[in-house]
Amino acid sequence: MTAEERLAVLVGEVRHDPAALPRVSARAARVVGRGPGLDGRRIEDVARSRLLVAACETAGPDVATDVVAGQYAVGDADERRAVLMALPDLEELGLGDGAVPVVLDALRTNDTRLVAVAMGPYAAAHLPVDAWRHGVLKCLFTGVPLASVAALDARRDAELDRMVRAFAEEREAAGRDVPEDALRLLASADH
Repeated sequence: MTAEERLAVLVGEVRHDPAALPRVSARAARVVGRGPGLDGRRIEDVARSRLLVAACETAGPDVATDVVAGQYAVGDADERRAVLMALPDLEELGLGDGAVPVVLDALRTNDTRLVAVAMGPYAAAHLPVDAWRHGVLKCLFTGVPLASVAALDARRDAELDRMVRAFAEEREAAGRDVPEDALRLLASADH
């Protein structure tokens, strides 16, 4: 049986009983596989994201936010990363701003894997401007490449540039290196 066929079995379990999502998601990597996939994303992340989407589709749009929050709350770091990755796919279900608390929680962590995924397309579309700016700074503080920040150029504003400039000045005053991403952002702000 191929990985795709094994995933289809798991999706069937979740569609039959959306409440089984935490249990099924926890064993997804063992059943489907681990490691990089053909599209560059990890196989287990894709599997867990698809399971979450299936659970939300089955449960319905009225409870999709609760399903997302519940899965994020019970998941380990890998399962939480998959929840964050699935958020753009859940937009079609009318998730709206319902998952903003999940993104904000991820941005409070120091887990760079969560921070990087948290600043993806869902955050670009739904995070309030102040929270989004702080997410960008969190990326700089933790070493997450700004390439992970979806719609950086579109959402960037003078206040973000001011904040990044202050961050760079503090680093220089402390005798610490300024991240290359911060220097690139500041160089483009001067033009």
